Parts: sequence; structure tokens; C-alpha cells
Amino acid sequence: MDEDFLNVLIDATADTRVKLVTADEARAIMVLLGALEDCAGSRDVRLAATEMRSRLGSRLASPAATRP
Repeated sequence: MDEDFLNVLIDATADTRVKLVTADEARAIMVLLGALEDCAGSRDVRLAATEMRSRLGSRLASPAATRP
């Protein structure tokens, strides 16, 4: 997947993010990224998973992520 596309998905405005995934789906993605961090053989994959998990987690903590 293209890095610019991932940036759009992860860093989109609050309204767009809500439409892309629900909070429950985002939490499930966080769990999968955590498993990928633990099991990936490639250092680059682990670093990318860590970064994505961190960015997604910061969005979950923001008030916009909990809007109905």
C-alpha cells in the first residue's frame, strides 16, 4: 500500500475518519497491529506497525473519534 494513501487514511479529518472505521473497528486494528509488531520478522514492518498503531491510538484518544 502506498505510504501517501496510508497517511490519508490515518491523518484524515475527524469527519472522514469516522466514516472510514468505527471506534470498535479501530480498536480491533490496534490489536492486529500489536500482533504484527510482536511477530513480524522484518524490522521495517515492525516499525511501520508501531507507527500506525501510535497514530491510530492518538486518534482514538481524541474527542472527535468518539463522536456518534
